Amino acid sequence: MRIAAVQSDIAWEDPEANFARLRPRIAAAAAADARLVVLPEMFACGFSMETERIAEPVGGPSSTFLFDQAMLHKIWICGSIPEIAEGGGKPHNTLVIAGPDGEAHRYRKIHPFTFAGEHERYAAGDRHLRLEIEGTRLTFFICYDLRFADEFWARAHDTDAFVVVANWPERRRHHWSTLLRARAIENQTYVIGVNRVGKGGELVYTGDSAIIDPWGEVLASAAGDPTMLLAEIDPGRVADARAIFPVLADRRPPGAAAS
Repeated sequence: MRIAAVQSDIAWEDPEANFARLRPRIAAAAAADARLVVLPEMFACGFSMETERIAEPVGGPSSTFLFDQAMLHKIWICGSIPEIAEGGGKPHNTLVIAGPDGEAHRYRKIHPFTFAGEHERYAAGDRHLRLEIEGTRLTFFICYDLRFADEFWARAHDTDAFVVVANWPERRRHHWSTLLRARAIENQTYVIGVNRVGKGGELVYTGDSAIIDPWGEVLASAAGDPTMLLAEIDPGRVADARAIFPVLADRRPPGAAAS
């Protein structure tokens, strides 16, 4: 399956401007035969804590944009938005995955970024999402989740590719790049990491988006400018890596060693 990672600048708290920027880029990804298009975290507004201003209901403008683009181009597409769950309460930082026939799937960020006060404005999710798209098993994460290796370990056996969308700032860019490769190597999976570029709030973002194979080889990467990365994801390569070098078969659950 061909993946398109869309590394974009994000107009601050301006969904319509971001939709206009993204439409031609999504069309280009579809024209390049991408079957899954991945947008950054908070692709429509930036990583804003002003939830009373930017949060949307389920079925709001940003998720509608994703579903419209998916059905228009007959692709799968995903990106995270500040979304208020049915029943109200704090919004979640929600990764919405839209399918070509109107399919809808959601992953709500399990680890809000307390360093930036995200936990004060957004509720934490409580379940992971694994989705099979055209024979490829994908598990989804958002930004700060990347630091929690055990979450990835627990889902590696039934995952061919981890998708991580982010607004990860320049000042910790080497953490982002290092952790993406680590998650690929230790779990023998593809990792698709999609970060934004530009300035949002008081922070600068350099992208450093990457698509990494199960051996830790970088298939595509970019930093600094808006761009699109394309790469082929092959579940057979995951199976081969695990058969040749059986790390996962040797992994022991926490607490398995005698004290």
